[in-house]
Amino acid sequence: MADKMLENSLLSAEVKEGEILPPTIQKLMKGYNKYLRPFFDNGPVTVGMSLDIASIDTISEINMDYTATIFLRQRWTDERLVFEGNKSLSLDGRLVELLWVPDTFIVDSKKSFLHDITVENRLIRIFPNGTVLYALRITTTVACNMDLTKYPMDKQTCTLQLESWGYNINDVMFYWTRGNESVSGLDTLRLAQYTVEDHYTSASEAIYETGHYPKLIFHFELKRSILYFILETYVPSSLLVVLSWVSFWISQSSVPARICIGVTTVLTMTTLMMGARTSLPNANCFIKAIDVYLGICFSFIFGALIEYAVAHFCTLNHPDANIVMYGHQMGGFDEEMNGMVTTIAAENNRAKRRKEKAAADEVALAPTADLELCPSSPTGSEPKPEAPEEPPNRCLIVLVFLRKVLRKAANCCHVENPHLIDNYSRMTFPLSFVFVNLLYWTYYLYL
Repeated sequence: MADKMLENSLLSAEVKEGEILPPTIQKLMKGYNKYLRPFFDNGPVTVGMSLDIASIDTISEINMDYTATIFLRQRWTDERLVFEGNKSLSLDGRLVELLWVPDTFIVDSKKSFLHDITVENRLIRIFPNGTVLYALRITTTVACNMDLTKYPMDKQTCTLQLESWGYNINDVMFYWTRGNESVSGLDTLRLAQYTVEDHYTSASEAIYETGHYPKLIFHFELKRSILYFILETYVPSSLLVVLSWVSFWISQSSVPARICIGVTTVLTMTTLMMGARTSLPNANCFIKAIDVYLGICFSFIFGALIEYAVAHFCTLNHPDANIVMYGHQMGGFDEEMNGMVTTIAAENNRAKRRKEKAAADEVALAPTADLELCPSSPTGSEPKPEAPEEPPNRCLIVLVFLRKVLRKAANCCHVENPHLIDNYSRMTFPLSFVFVNLLYWTYYLYL
């Protein structure tokens, strides 16, 4: 009933002289069934598509999607709408409810809506040969799978896929009207963090359990602008690393100053690392490039703090200040080890003497005829050969080896001049940081 009232209101509208008269519209609508698709030589209806990207509002790494406003234009031929004349017929957008239109939908769309201010943003135009142009203004949020392993030096390829919901390839076929030029608007598009490097179109088929359906795909490649991240993250973190090196030029006796610099830089770096993750997914399996760099900077800052702890410890244990204590400790250790070795040797000697004495007593008490003779002797009068000597005690060998290892380790850990640790660090830390940066930027920018 509502459709009939809408049709009557549209057909009763006055038109200016020279335009197509309402009887022509009535003739087109007479006997028209919008629930049946057009039949063209018993083949599928070919629907041409074109897009105009009005804007890409947001690209979210957290939700892995993008929001875009597009003008979707569809063209097809319906022989039931052929009329005489040489001018196209532009109709009110509400009249589309009386016509058959393709059931096109956007794949991977999370939410979409049709603009309706001040009226629904639809365009319907009929040409004399029965060609229908149907245009919509849509804002949609579409999922985009992102690989963030090289974030923020990454490139993302997102797609906009159009499919037919209910008509398979035997009923409807989709095609791009002008190939890659069917999509416009990206050349003049300006995004906050990205630049559009490339875009192209393709056509394929979507295979489901219910059949094969036509599909059109629009691919566009986005490259992230790294300048913002250089100023926001990379430069501050590098300056924090340089700041941690200032402690190498401060005297080792200035304990509060060096500890303050080390702890402050570590805490500031931790805060910077936490802030860099706020705009990214909390739970993901990506080890991002920015995480690697922040981890490198944190390691150098923490290493500078540990360097002072080692240098201060070596200063306190320097021989100039504690040579007597060091000598007594090593001497006591040697005496203890020597005492243990002497005790074990004495015990071995006493055990050996007891065995020899017991064997001698046994020989003296036993009768001569009962002495054990060697079975291999022809006369049976030769005694058995003596047993071989026992091997040296293994515990003694282990203790001697342990003493040598401990003495070598003590000599290796001994530093002749602890102040040279800071001198070496002044060169080692900057050169290592520069070398690691060269490897980092080469890998993530060129590999």
